[in-house]
Amino acid sequence: MDQPAALLVTELPPDFARWDELLALILRAFAYMDGVIDPPSSAHLLTPEGLRRKAGQETAFLAVENGQIVGCVFALERAKDFYVGKLAVEPSLQGRGIGGRLMQAVEDLARRHGKYVIELQTRIELIANHAAFARLGFRETGRTAHAGYDRPTSITMRKVLS
Repeated sequence: MDQPAALLVTELPPDFARWDELLALILRAFAYMDGVIDPPSSAHLLTPEGLRRKAGQETAFLAVENGQIVGCVFALERAKDFYVGKLAVEPSLQGRGIGGRLMQAVEDLARRHGKYVIELQTRIELIANHAAFARLGFRETGRTAHAGYDRPTSITMRKVLS
């Protein structure tokens, strides 16, 4: 798994203004879920302004290669852990370790804040995601249903950091 030589993973800068570009990346990265998961991804509800607000409440990391945003992740600090969401990697660059580097940035953030657990949710139907998160050290801790569903729609996964 070759890592891009020019890849930089950094916290979203305070003066960030490329919200349209970031939203387009998330939508491209989540597009494979369309018609696969039910209910549809909440990514479809995002707007550039909504992303800006999200970044004001959470810590966001970007993966940038040669000036292009090729990945992102958002981390929400909670009382005892960090919740990870909207992990996105440019589809043509997946499998190169970018997602792993973004998740490592979240782990480092959690440790700096004295938190040793990170949690995320992945959809029931996305078997490959379950395996990818398991390879990163996440374990299933529960299943939940979106409002209006009488069956589990999401899997909660947690990683205890050492």
